[in-house]
Amino acid sequence: MNTILIMLLVLAVITLIRGMVIIQPYEKGVVVRLGKYSHLLDSGISIVIPFIDMVIKVDMREKVIEVEPLQVITKDNVGVVVDAVIYYKVVDPVKAEFEVADFNVAATTLAQTNLRNLIGDKSLDETLVARDNINVDLRSTLDEATHNWGVKVTRVEVQRIDPPADITEAMSKQMKAEREKRARILTAEGVRQADILEAEGRAQAKILQADAEGQAIKKVAEAANKHFTSRAENWRKLQVSETVLADNTKYVLPASGNFMNILNLDSKAGNITPIVTKAAK
Repeated sequence: MNTILIMLLVLAVITLIRGMVIIQPYEKGVVVRLGKYSHLLDSGISIVIPFIDMVIKVDMREKVIEVEPLQVITKDNVGVVVDAVIYYKVVDPVKAEFEVADFNVAATTLAQTNLRNLIGDKSLDETLVARDNINVDLRSTLDEATHNWGVKVTRVEVQRIDPPADITEAMSKQMKAEREKRARILTAEGVRQADILEAEGRAQAKILQADAEGQAIKKVAEAANKHFTSRAENWRKLQVSETVLADNTKYVLPASGNFMNILNLDSKAGNITPIVTKAAK
């Protein structure tokens, strides 16, 4: 009897242990009961029915799929080698588990097919410069196709777009020639700018010199005008005096003693009248 109880107790413990499921924070648990979807389990410890319930753990983190390099023909019949990286995450674990058998294979095949279509509609030059557009278009196409699979394609990156070796070499030579051409243009532009700056400097120096000379001439003219105006006024006074005194006798008398002699002309008599001041006592 005791043995049976012990066996039942051990069986109960084993059953309990088998019924305990630990779901990680980044996972969802899909419970399948007797071959049919039952419910979802969130992160933490959950109890299911042993031997009846089956739990499928689905990783909800973002994942990466590398698309293997493939040969693609452009619109102008140039073969290029391209590859890509697909970033995705599961948003519906039930659909992700039951709607697609192998998402990685399905997404890779879908990406390769759409890469051929997208690049096949472009020339080589358009393909090389339209990498970002190809990424956007490919992500949009994949996201629309994988929506029914419970998966969200977050982004797609085309890593390589490699033309044939001979075209790569020709493009390298062309790019080198373009760089040399730009360098020559920049050098010529630098020389031209230097010449312009030098000419502007010389012109500015001449302008400053002319301004300085103009200021000097102006000051000389002002001084001369002031000087000669004063002389002219004096000369005019002398002319007036000469005209006025033309018919009179002129005398020059020295001052002596207490007399201050003033030229007092009498046009009729022609005499000089002295003014006498009192002598100091």
